[in-house]
Amino acid sequence: MSRVVVLIWFGVICSVCCAAAGQTREEKVRGDKAKVEADGFWIYNDLAKGYAEAKKTGQPILVALRCIPCEQCVKLDEDLVEKDERIKPLLEKFVRVRLISANGLDLSLFQFDTDQSFAVFILNADGTIYGRFGTRSDQRNWTDDVSIAGLAKALEGALALDKDYPANKELVAGKKGPPPDFAAPEKYPTLAGKYGSQLNYEGNVVQSCIHCHQIGDAQRQYYRDTNGTIPERVLFPYPHPKAIGLILDPEQCATVLRAEPNSLAAKAGFQAGDVIQTLAGQPPLSIGDVQWVLQQVPASGGSVQAVVKRNDKTSEVGLDLPSGWRKQDDIAWRASSWELRRMGLGAMFLKPLTPEQRAEQKLPAGTMALRAEHVGQFAPHDVAKKAGVQKDDVLISFNGHTDFQRETDLLAYALNELPVGSKVPAVFLRNGEKINVELVTR
Repeated sequence: MSRVVVLIWFGVICSVCCAAAGQTREEKVRGDKAKVEADGFWIYNDLAKGYAEAKKTGQPILVALRCIPCEQCVKLDEDLVEKDERIKPLLEKFVRVRLISANGLDLSLFQFDTDQSFAVFILNADGTIYGRFGTRSDQRNWTDDVSIAGLAKALEGALALDKDYPANKELVAGKKGPPPDFAAPEKYPTLAGKYGSQLNYEGNVVQSCIHCHQIGDAQRQYYRDTNGTIPERVLFPYPHPKAIGLILDPEQCATVLRAEPNSLAAKAGFQAGDVIQTLAGQPPLSIGDVQWVLQQVPASGGSVQAVVKRNDKTSEVGLDLPSGWRKQDDIAWRASSWELRRMGLGAMFLKPLTPEQRAEQKLPAGTMALRAEHVGQFAPHDVAKKAGVQKDDVLISFNGHTDFQRETDLLAYALNELPVGSKVPAVFLRNGEKINVELVTR
């Protein structure tokens, strides 16, 4: 029986992803379709055809999901579609399918960090996942997280796992997640009725597209509307390894560059040069697989066992994660953070002052000093504006708290410790004077 491997590349499309000069987004997505279909290297937007071709040829399938070419990570998209020489021999081992939206996506199978701009799934036809590739930890910079060289390593590792399948089925069983809240993105309450399971090529194709980050937006709003709070595993999804001090090499499968001093990773015993053989019993093909394991650890804490290859010897490493460990991650870079700001901060975008700026404002270290880089101007993102907040105002107190150092910490407090509709007193500095306002959580 032939086996089918599915590799899916997710390119998150957010509102800041602009069209190329002289093109509308509608022209850009239709142009992408024409280009890919004319080249013939990829099957365009037809996964069923890809499966049929794989069954006929015995080749695995490589599926690239790319909603509308995003300006972040666009170079990676070009390298993949234009058949970069480093991965071309590997690409030719797959039946290649390019999907361009999240409409109709099977969320029981394709569970991923919906805010990232480069993610990969590699699967068997029976739904067994061999591995994930890709991550993101910054609004613009991706080179510290993913690379074409790293993708090549992940593909090689996946092909090796597929060669041994099904004898290794138990080894990769943990790479498939629990049942989702909803079967497909368009089933979430905030998306239902607005989007269908397919794109509308007869009308405005862009408006009919469900962007990847909208899945996360819909999930967080669902919990906010249902329970009034957002669970930490949803608010802090797919924690980046660097949040626990584990810095991985983006050009390798799962190789440690360093463990930051005094971090959870360093305390566990990870060392530079360690090649992670298994994590929670699973063979990681990339940093994406490491994030998947971390995603399964409860916010209340837990232990994760790793087996690493160190100086040609095998060693065991025990990673102990305490209660609240997810909060060490940063969520402010995420596209979905704009909706979180609307819910909890009156739609302000806040950034910490630099030490030099603190000195100018005469604010001591360890106190809150978050500058309003942006204040929403239009409903429903205008709560802070209506309250009197202006761009460049510096937040120094929020509901009596003066110790939040990051916007991430403030978001977590506002969303999970203040009921919806709370009236929140806030104090800002403007030109050296204190400004008192009242914000309302949504």
